Amino acid sequence: MSKEQLKKKVGQRIVELRSQKGWSQSDLARECNKDRQAIEKIENGKVNPTIFTISEICKVLKVSLSDFFKF
Repeated sequence: MSKEQLKKKVGQRIVELRSQKGWSQSDLARECNKDRQAIEKIENGKVNPTIFTISEICKVLKVSLSDFFKF
């Protein structure tokens, strides 16, 4: 899997988990103390989030890192 493909997979997974909670990008951004635009860029695969950022997102979405990466 290329870097670009992985960034897209990570973004798609965040969208999937966020949608399951019925949250908007703004809701997720607020819970993570991030800008909505930052969440949008991650979800669209435009940026390469750090593992710390992914961990923060997982924490507020109440999913473990190991479950997050089951895609």
